Amino acid sequence: MTKAVKYEKNYINNKLQNIVNDDLVSFHMPGHKKGKIYDKLGYENLVKNLYKMDITEIIETDNLHSPEGIIKDSQERAKQIFKSEKTYYLVNGSTCGIQAAILSTCVPGDKILINRDCHQSAINAFILGDVNPVYIKGSICEDTYTINGVNEKDVIDAIDNNSDVKVLMLTYPSYYGMVFDLEKICTYAHKKDMVVIVDEAHGAHLGLSEALPKSALEQGADIVIQSVHKTLPSFTQSSIMHVQGNLVDKKNLERFLKIVQSSSPSYVMMSSLEIAIDIYDRFGQELMKDLLTNIDNFEKELSQIKGIKVLKGHDSTKLFVSLKDLGINGYDLEEMLRYKHNIQVELSNYYGVLLICTIGNEKEDLDKFLDAIKSISKDLDIDNNLDKSDDNVTKLMKLNYPNLIPEKIISPRQAFYSNKKEVLLKESIGQISGEYIIPYPPGISLTSPGEIITQEVVDYILECKKYGMHVSGLKDSSLEIIEIIER
Repeated sequence: MTKAVKYEKNYINNKLQNIVNDDLVSFHMPGHKKGKIYDKLGYENLVKNLYKMDITEIIETDNLHSPEGIIKDSQERAKQIFKSEKTYYLVNGSTCGIQAAILSTCVPGDKILINRDCHQSAINAFILGDVNPVYIKGSICEDTYTINGVNEKDVIDAIDNNSDVKVLMLTYPSYYGMVFDLEKICTYAHKKDMVVIVDEAHGAHLGLSEALPKSALEQGADIVIQSVHKTLPSFTQSSIMHVQGNLVDKKNLERFLKIVQSSSPSYVMMSSLEIAIDIYDRFGQELMKDLLTNIDNFEKELSQIKGIKVLKGHDSTKLFVSLKDLGINGYDLEEMLRYKHNIQVELSNYYGVLLICTIGNEKEDLDKFLDAIKSISKDLDIDNNLDKSDDNVTKLMKLNYPNLIPEKIISPRQAFYSNKKEVLLKESIGQISGEYIIPYPPGISLTSPGEIITQEVVDYILECKKYGMHVSGLKDSSLEIIEIIER
């Protein structure tokens, strides 16, 4: 008889098991929502045996880096479902797809046009490939600090002003579900023989309904990277890349995919991709129709509660909920939801919280969130507070977001390999940064390696830190020290 295993020192497993047992309501990625969608649609037996299918390249299992059998067939099916010319499975997340796309279309010393609110993996690719970014300023909603994306005119002007650049990369949709006229941009870029790469990490689901924005593939992008695990039901770290058109050297792209992906690709990841794509194909449109109906009803009811503001993205599966008019910042709201109501949102910022809804969410999830907000509102005695004069109502202070692109002195690669020294953050103004300053959220790099550190950026992050904002990129999490380039 096998003895019971003791798990005292299984720190990760114990915590994750507690989350499972607590029946936490998920408005965060991954899109399968703790596997509920697998149980609902009859995939539970397949999923529960995935650990037994954790295998490697042996007879009959094919090879991701040179597919000729089952992986090739699976990717061919994905290509047909998503209507691309070529589809690749990614087991190192969208990060490796973004990096392969950049490295395969740019040679060392090349410039690339890219939105400033790009993912950090793109900047890391610039370091790896010695690529020089020309940033296009994005916009941010001043009331919520949610990312709106780029303006079409700004992109077209950037194309006209950089005739020597042959690659354009954009993020679509934004983390918060905002979009722009990508088709117009792609058409204009292609007239200039410019390759268009789209980081569509948050848009793998867009093809499931005409009520959602058009996908990047539909609008003519050449390379599209999608995080299937974010908005569709695959496992975390599993993504796909689509390619179309004659501007992309697919063989070169495949060479770089071999470099940036693991030489031991996970069959568990690939299996979960195939399950998610099967769900997308067989049940996706019906599930999305139900989800959008539920969200519409939920948003209407939520908006009727005094003091609550709801921002629904162009992609209405993304909802930003704010209690700022009641004096409640998003960081505190996230903790209230988690520890008092067992609900976990995707993220919080100073002004509110973001909900990522997917076809894995049920109506009861939205009902529980609605009940939680009603309970929080009651505890805050909202009716009495809102009846008071403005002078007596607690309000959040206004933060000044530094939405300017800093001056770049040296390239990301030069900055990475330059000698650095540590200085106090408050004394770094005017120096060349040797690190990233990336507040989460929204996750935009306010200062990247090789750029001048400004007073506005330092003031902003130090102020936001008081309220619970996290800053990525700095080795010193206390935000007292920063590395600068030795001149």
